[in-house]
Amino acid sequence: MSVANTVKITDTTLRDAHQSLIATRLRTEDLIPVARQLDKIGFFSVEAWGGATFDSCIRYLNDDPWQRLRDIKAEMKNTKVQMLLRGQNLVGYKHYPDDVVEKFIEAAGRNGVDIFRVFDALNDIRNMEKSMEVVKDIGAHLQGTISYTTSPVHSVAGFIDLAEDLYSKGSDSICIKDMAGLIMPKDAADLVAGIKKRIDIPVNLHSHSTSGIAPMSYQAAIEAGVDILDTAMSPFAMGTSQPATESVVASLIGTERDTGIDLMRLRDAKIKCLVVREKYGALIDPISERIDSDVLIYQLPGGMISNLVSQLKEQDALDKLESVHNEIPKVRKDLGYPPLVTPTSQIVGTQAVLNVLMGGERYSNVTQEVKDYVRGLYGKPPGTIPEEIREKIIDGEKAFEGRPADLLEPVYETMAKEAGEEGLVKKDEDILTYILYPAIAPSFLKGERKAETIPTLSQSRKQDSGNIPSFMEVEVDGEIFAVRILSVEGSEVTSSASIGEKKIPRNIKGGVKSNMQGMVLKVETCLGAEVKVGDTLVVLEAMKMENPIKSIKAGKVTQIFVDAGDTVQSGDVLLVIE
Repeated sequence: MSVANTVKITDTTLRDAHQSLIATRLRTEDLIPVARQLDKIGFFSVEAWGGATFDSCIRYLNDDPWQRLRDIKAEMKNTKVQMLLRGQNLVGYKHYPDDVVEKFIEAAGRNGVDIFRVFDALNDIRNMEKSMEVVKDIGAHLQGTISYTTSPVHSVAGFIDLAEDLYSKGSDSICIKDMAGLIMPKDAADLVAGIKKRIDIPVNLHSHSTSGIAPMSYQAAIEAGVDILDTAMSPFAMGTSQPATESVVASLIGTERDTGIDLMRLRDAKIKCLVVREKYGALIDPISERIDSDVLIYQLPGGMISNLVSQLKEQDALDKLESVHNEIPKVRKDLGYPPLVTPTSQIVGTQAVLNVLMGGERYSNVTQEVKDYVRGLYGKPPGTIPEEIREKIIDGEKAFEGRPADLLEPVYETMAKEAGEEGLVKKDEDILTYILYPAIAPSFLKGERKAETIPTLSQSRKQDSGNIPSFMEVEVDGEIFAVRILSVEGSEVTSSASIGEKKIPRNIKGGVKSNMQGMVLKVETCLGAEVKVGDTLVVLEAMKMENPIKSIKAGKVTQIFVDAGDTVQSGDVLLVIE
């Protein structure tokens, strides 16, 4: 067996696998025993950070993402730690200024990241250049990334050209990131062979098993000369996750592409993973585990599918899942066929949810992110946005055609001072946490957030059967209040919503109601303010997007029932206009 011919493996168990299957809910304490075992195997790298892990750590787990990175790095004495970096978006859902990009990548490298997989959701290389430059400056491995998709405006030839552009920017390897499991065996072979014909650095194929095609495409890529494959340990593999590490390794034993990985060492790691999976079993939704060929139509990436199911459950609208799936390709076409990967998967997916849940005219309620996307603030869409859609969303405003980050002023020093004055900074990395997630970070950094309870399977079944609701409406003296239930006869009920003592009315004359479950990001008005029709009153964060609640009448604000950080349910009265 030639070492040059050996297929190398990047294992995703510590990041993308659980992001895809259980909405990124694994805690650091449960990842560490697995990391210790994975380090003994001989992987090319272990993907352990980035993507949605940062957000989930502070939003749901009360788990410091920087400490997680350091703890994992301490276990990875023989294996490179890899992260997924969203170009100018870093680990957030919008572009950040260049000074923040520099500070973040330097901190990530200092805390343990060896390989940076850098991508942009629109394949707009202008959104990747700054990140790529900083990765090279700190001496880390730069993996330039193609966000693979299929549409009338995408082609294998175009992706090969993009790979060559990424190579010219200093990439040490190229990743074909097939986030929705769309790549067919022939296209995988043609793309791998085409890239390797043009450039002389390793090529990595990343896919998901959502459509059931990934193992076949991996085999075709192997035959075409792919250098690295992304896989996940079998307890966290398949479904919306990656093909199983053990299966891929076993299939190559005795061939010229043999990985050289010992199956018995993999078995030891599998046993550790099984223990963790058992603990989190109630969070794995059967929808995320099964093969779904419809993904070839609606093209949602694995992590977005499990999150979409979770988000629709929060809105008490899981019965609308099929309608949302049908709406997604329509929204994607309207927006110029963006590849569906964070943040564009959230942008398209959330807008599809709103189009379905709001009823009536499509785009009657548009997220701020969709408006910014159409304005060109995320980069250049791959295709053309129809003029009637553009008019409906931004009402005649001209789109920006330059590099989006050029519009952003430096903020690091200003926000560092702000965070310091608020008593949020115990280490330099806390400043970055605050900048990336200013709505959530203060409560996290002050130690005010609590980790979600991990439900048992029996609790999950009771909740699914309706025996223990997590939310109900109660009438007190003629007024209806939203009540979140913590426990029933000693059985704890899990809810992602924070439990507050506020009594938020549900029916009141002149009341402006929330149209969804979410967290209040900003209250954009004040008591006594005169408002006009169309004025933004409150901004809610729901499904990771900003959703403005606008006034449907003119008048004076006489009561406000919510503050930033409050969690509200659909139908809660936010304020009163008379």
